[in-house]
Amino acid sequence: MDTTIKSYLQQYGVSEATQRFLSKPQKMFIGGAWLEASDGGTAEVIEPSTEGVLGRIPMGTADDLDRAVQAARAQFDGGAWRLLKPLERERLLHRLADLIEANADELAEIESIDMGKSVAQARAVDIQGTIDTFRYFAGWASKIHGRTVEPSLPGNYLAYTRKEPVGVVGVIVPWNFPLQTMAWKLGAALAVGCTVVVKPAELTSLSALRFAELVQESGIPDGVVNIVTGRGSVVGAAMSSHPGIDKLSFTGSTPVGCTVGKAALDQMKRLTLELGGKSPVIVFADADLKAAAQAVANGVFFNSGQVCDAGTRAYIHRSVYAEFLRELADYTASLKMAPGLDEDCFISPLVSRQQQERVQAYIETGKSEGAEVYFGGEAVEGPGFFVQPTIFANCRNDMRIVQEEIFGPVLVTAPFDDEEEVVTLANDSPFGLAAAIYSNDLGRVHNLIPRLRAGSVYVNAHSTIDPSMPFGGYKQSGYGKDLGSEQLEYLLETKAVWITLP
Repeated sequence: MDTTIKSYLQQYGVSEATQRFLSKPQKMFIGGAWLEASDGGTAEVIEPSTEGVLGRIPMGTADDLDRAVQAARAQFDGGAWRLLKPLERERLLHRLADLIEANADELAEIESIDMGKSVAQARAVDIQGTIDTFRYFAGWASKIHGRTVEPSLPGNYLAYTRKEPVGVVGVIVPWNFPLQTMAWKLGAALAVGCTVVVKPAELTSLSALRFAELVQESGIPDGVVNIVTGRGSVVGAAMSSHPGIDKLSFTGSTPVGCTVGKAALDQMKRLTLELGGKSPVIVFADADLKAAAQAVANGVFFNSGQVCDAGTRAYIHRSVYAEFLRELADYTASLKMAPGLDEDCFISPLVSRQQQERVQAYIETGKSEGAEVYFGGEAVEGPGFFVQPTIFANCRNDMRIVQEEIFGPVLVTAPFDDEEEVVTLANDSPFGLAAAIYSNDLGRVHNLIPRLRAGSVYVNAHSTIDPSMPFGGYKQSGYGKDLGSEQLEYLLETKAVWITLP
């Protein structure tokens, strides 16, 4: 790491454990071995708050991916993992959760340094969510079962179903919640008895590599979990089309998800796609406007807007529109913009220079389309990939900033007059990941929920995530579910068994 990074870590008192991890050469984890890329390729890791160089990670190849798939296949087909009893798998997953909990502060620091996010948010949300997810799915390991059936056809039969793990699962993880999203996919897959090959995002691979060390320490057999770092165009593409992978679980943008999905379907892989979002927020006049304004701001500016289900389109009843915008701006002004390791940081840098330029370009597009900049909207001087939280007023639904996913701290708003109008506005989007309603009229809320085309509906809150509740979208936000008991069905095959009796 360069002197800029060393100074940054020293300034914020980063732990010795984190510094040791960041200082050592990073390698991929395949079949229990730590390996460099087969062609020796590496890439720099850039810290988003300082733009300093953290180190380098391997840029894996298609050959490396194939080696990882072979390790996972060998363990699934005839390794120790397949012979483990359900309660033994449950015990190992709880052991892994214990290790994550014991190293929570270090993992939060790694996540903050690598992705740029608030270390306090990483500790409370990302790492705690990871622990909770593994604990939740550990409990499912001993509760997977089929059913017996009394057939109606002539004859004497014993008929029953078996639930069997789908096999080797390929996992492609996004850069915005690297460890937590990986846990969403691994917890369920390991609970039912699958083995996995993970490709972390090339921008944020460090927490996955530290996680692999904890997997090894937990006693989970070699080859059950494999981590191959590298570019999506290389490792991700090879994973999507590899015949040795039985199921693919992808989280990322809709355009990339379409490419990944087409390649996976050529191999008839089972598929889960959790894709983009442009989630509507509806604020009625009877809502607690101050509390709603704070919740809406938190829902769109958390993780600097780099959240797939962020509430980025706010429709506010015309009678309270001006008052709500004032409350929203006042609260937004109180959110501290700072480096991710600052414990009081709320607005952290974006993940990369490319993302910063992309978001800033959308802000300029909004201005040119005629949207009113109500708050923010100005460029931020470096160092660091910061973007000022921005609120647009009086937007139209045909604007690009309203229809397209920006993935940054940008909120578009518009007034509405009645319920019919706002339902039309809310559903006028290619996406359908989530929606939110702010109102104290429960009758209205319950009538409105079925009319919103979204996979999750939050009421008087946003992004309330729990391992027991499914997460996934409608329309171009993908299909399949992560989390909840619903996720298990996407990782299991159902086998029908017929036995003729005398």
